[in-house]
Amino acid sequence: MLGRVPYQSVEALLRRELVEEDPATAALMGELAEVRRRGWFTRGELLRMCRWKSPRALRHYAANRAAAVRRISRAVLTARSEERRLELLTRLRGVSVPTASAVLTLIDPRRYGVLDIRAWQLLFGLGSVDRKPAGRGFTLRDWLEYLGELRRHARRLGVTARAVEYTLFQCHRKFQKGRLYR
Repeated sequence: MLGRVPYQSVEALLRRELVEEDPATAALMGELAEVRRRGWFTRGELLRMCRWKSPRALRHYAANRAAAVRRISRAVLTARSEERRLELLTRLRGVSVPTASAVLTLIDPRRYGVLDIRAWQLLFGLGSVDRKPAGRGFTLRDWLEYLGELRRHARRLGVTARAVEYTLFQCHRKFQKGRLYR
């Protein structure tokens, strides 16, 4: 549960609380930097990205064949719409909307942020999103709205979408009271 947030807006929070990327995550992003240039990712890279987001579903991610991962990832990286990217990624076994957002974030942190319960709850608490106060059961529509919020704030502040998302995530942890999941 989110406790009292000492800010009136997301913008005010971001101006005061902006955080640096976690070094381990920054290293992983660096290792994955060639994915966009190459135009596809490997099954091993997919497993690393998915494990980073949610290690509990590893057996599901591991059920994806290398050829399918390569084919789908090529289509994802050439897709012209966010809807198509997400639709393709969620065809992979075990890849939910939040996990797909994590894959995109790790390979392009400038444009993407992870759709996460903590960041969503904080946006809800500050009035930037108006549904799903618990921050669960995300759909394509939710992701598009969330991505729009991240990008809007990133543009205003001259930072990456990931920087906005990670700051929201860390601030939620700071302001949280009690348990995250009920």
